[in-house]
Amino acid sequence: MSRLKGEQVTIGYGDNVIVDNLDVHIPDGKITSIIGPNGCGKSTLLKALSRLLPIKNGEIKLDDENIHAQSTKEIAKKIAILPQSPEVADGLTVGELVSYGRFPHQKGFGRLSAEDKKEIDWAMRVTGTYDFKLRSINDLSGGQRQRVWIAMALAQRTDIIFLDEPTTYLDISHQLEILELITQLNKEQGCTIIMVLHDINQAVRFSDHLITMKQGDIVATGDTEKVLTKEILEKVFNIDVEISTDPRTGKPMLVTYDLCRKSYSEV
Repeated sequence: MSRLKGEQVTIGYGDNVIVDNLDVHIPDGKITSIIGPNGCGKSTLLKALSRLLPIKNGEIKLDDENIHAQSTKEIAKKIAILPQSPEVADGLTVGELVSYGRFPHQKGFGRLSAEDKKEIDWAMRVTGTYDFKLRSINDLSGGQRQRVWIAMALAQRTDIIFLDEPTTYLDISHQLEILELITQLNKEQGCTIIMVLHDINQAVRFSDHLITMKQGDIVATGDTEKVLTKEILEKVFNIDVEISTDPRTGKPMLVTYDLCRKSYSEV
């Protein structure tokens, strides 16, 4: 089942078309990762599906209704977005930032209700950020900040969460911390997660469903075993890979790889 889907979608900036006539379906209640080389349209597709970016042609549907026909406030009750490298005003506390997630649910003068405060505290506890509540966001480490941004998204209480490269600039331990948190939210809260990742092994390990892109097209889509093959990775990334089985997850895993090199006779 898919609440969110794009049909014959064309996306671009000005006259430059990045994604042309694409069909995509996001499975409900699963973690979907979009992978592919730089500039292939991963973030462009994610922004279009989350309504951050208008489309040129086609239609994106959420709950069988055109996403652009729905009000911004209604969309914000269904979709939360964590953009790449989000910015925050200097001096803002963790609690204040997380409280912004309640904006779609507020009425009147926008004062926080008892229900809002309950949801804010819940989101911080789930993400392990409650102890930072009164601290400035500027005083936190990169991994802590990323968890706070996820807490803000959770405070929206949406069923669908988009994350654009959530592990960028983090060291390996903080990357795992964020990806394990995302997995926890999916399993315990039933959230549908769509994220862009660069690390192929992380995408396979922490996802149920993969979308593999190259030059604005979807080359393969499906579960990790279907998508992570030598043939697909050669076509998408121009690499010759050795694939084994992750002893901890049972999923496929890249062991090593080299660039595919054409012989002189093929040039």
